[in-house]
Amino acid sequence: MKIEKIQPVMTPDCCSAPSSILSKPAPPNLDPLKGYRQPASNVFSSEIFVKEMVDTPIGQVPRVESAFTRVDRRGALRSRIGAFRMHYAVTPGVYALGRPGQKSPVLVTANYKLSFDHLRSRLPHTDAWILVLDTKGINVWCAAGKGTFGTQELINRVLGAQLGNLVEHRKLIVPQLGAPGISAHHVEKETGFRVVFGPVEARDLPAFLDGGQKATPQMRRKEFPLRERAVLIPIELLPALRAMIPLSIILFVLSGLASTSGYLESALNFGPRAVLGVLFATIAGAVLVPLALPFLPGRAFSVKGLWAGLLFALPFVFLTGIDLGIWPGRLEAAAWFLFIPAVSAYLAMKFTGASTYTSVSGVRKEIRWALPLELGGAAFGLLMLFASYLVG
Repeated sequence: MKIEKIQPVMTPDCCSAPSSILSKPAPPNLDPLKGYRQPASNVFSSEIFVKEMVDTPIGQVPRVESAFTRVDRRGALRSRIGAFRMHYAVTPGVYALGRPGQKSPVLVTANYKLSFDHLRSRLPHTDAWILVLDTKGINVWCAAGKGTFGTQELINRVLGAQLGNLVEHRKLIVPQLGAPGISAHHVEKETGFRVVFGPVEARDLPAFLDGGQKATPQMRRKEFPLRERAVLIPIELLPALRAMIPLSIILFVLSGLASTSGYLESALNFGPRAVLGVLFATIAGAVLVPLALPFLPGRAFSVKGLWAGLLFALPFVFLTGIDLGIWPGRLEAAAWFLFIPAVSAYLAMKFTGASTYTSVSGVRKEIRWALPLELGGAAFGLLMLFASYLVG
């Protein structure tokens, strides 16, 4: 598609240049879609997800479609497995979905691209404006807790985009999961736009819009089924494995030094078990916890992780052939019963921002008391492990 003499107009931050400066004609050689290109390091190419710029009463606005491209899918996959997920973001501002007009709804979302993509993909036959807040590449739920999906950011975007000149109504549809960060009455006072909280799930948006922007009780309820819990596993498992591989290597090397027998004999005797113990701890915290979340005792994630670690420590001790009939074997078993649950509890806390089980204040409180215990338990377990090698 050929685009000529088009200036990119992006919604300014509160400290950006005045709109009069932003509206000056762009130099002829300026890329009209600069700022809307996904970096090559993100999605293997520099293809753009914005297809064109459209004329509106507030200037040129990027238009997107609900259908995903191959680049979108690749980027989503890489983000799901943890690659560059903290940098997978779109440019904040106003976007046109389909062919919206002055009566079209305004949907607010975060600039985390998975959130942006999830929203537009659920509205294949809808013409709407999408107002993207600068959440530093964080999803709506987490950003609301951190304050980046917040009242002032929303006010700044509405005023900076001159949204009152774009639509004739005065409603902003904000995702319900963003409610903790938004003061609706303050937004209305400053902008004249009334905040309407939409359904929890984006898939309910078509019915919500068709129903006069009224949410049913079911639309207000957030479930956390097995499928949604399972999709989180790669995001936490792969980074955990990257951190645990160096620890496994270190333990393997040190196991050869922790015995009075020859280095190679000692390393081959104790090293594989040490590596396997680290793997068991990682799987317990990053896989078992999300899969069995509703069934693990306790409300705090650290407690759930502790139970998952204990469940994995027991078969580990018996499957690896630790001799419980002698003192060194009992000491090593005790070491693993400390180390595996401690690591599992720590990894379990990584899921606190992705579930319906926690609140921001609760997470902070849990970290204060649980983290020292987890670090202490893991460290003491390793000390007991090497002590068992030395007396063995």
